[in-house]
Amino acid sequence: MKIYGKNPVLERLKANPKSVRVIYVEAGHPEHSYIASKAKKYAIPVNVVGEHKMIKLGRTLNTQGLMMEVTDFEYPDYEDVLDTAEDEGISFLFLDGLTDPQNLGAIIRTVGCLGRFVVVLPTHDSVHVTDSALRVACGGDNYVQICKVNNLGQAIEKAKKKGFWIAGTVVKDGEDVRGVKLPFPFGLVIGCEEKGIREVIQQRLDMKLTIPMAHPRMSLNAANAASMFCYEISKQRPPVRRRKAVVPVEAKADAQPDHGEKVDYENLPE
Repeated sequence: MKIYGKNPVLERLKANPKSVRVIYVEAGHPEHSYIASKAKKYAIPVNVVGEHKMIKLGRTLNTQGLMMEVTDFEYPDYEDVLDTAEDEGISFLFLDGLTDPQNLGAIIRTVGCLGRFVVVLPTHDSVHVTDSALRVACGGDNYVQICKVNNLGQAIEKAKKKGFWIAGTVVKDGEDVRGVKLPFPFGLVIGCEEKGIREVIQQRLDMKLTIPMAHPRMSLNAANAASMFCYEISKQRPPVRRRKAVVPVEAKADAQPDHGEKVDYENLPE
């Protein structure tokens, strides 16, 4: 996969340098020194190229003079993420039928900024993480877990069995997200702009939410709507309660217990 553009390249180099295979820098780029020193630490090759070569590498896209080749995106196991989600204060964002990588990238950028979100994509009839999505994400992909599941409905049911409340976004006839008190732990389903959430998924929802429009004919695209819903979720979401670490008995073996004043059992008074 390729990542291009100043922010995506610098953020990946900072957050996940081990995933970087090679970096291309346009001659005279102001970030060259920083990139060279950072890349040297992780033995990443840095190729300095001319403007025309960079344009060719970037397939005429605006690379801002920086591009890198990275390993393919790794999707963590959904059930592994689900097992610790509640303890970590995670909220799920299930994307039902989105096909535009630009929207996916914008959503990743939003939840990367807000923090504590996991994005879940179905394997079929859905957008996946692509070069285009990573460019729009502007580095947010380094801070967001994105899972891929064979069956979105089953994934939602598994979350519900773990105690998650699941809401869906609808254009009308839903509760106004600005005034509803959201239950946690929480997951949100966002459907595609043309068809919305599929009926088979709607049957699994605990509640429906909407953003009222000032003008009936106006509507938000999936990425803009996700930004507003996720901001409201993050605003209402309780802080993470860190559990106190329990020190195992073995760890205390070297400690000297205090048993009080020592007693000479051989010379006790009769």
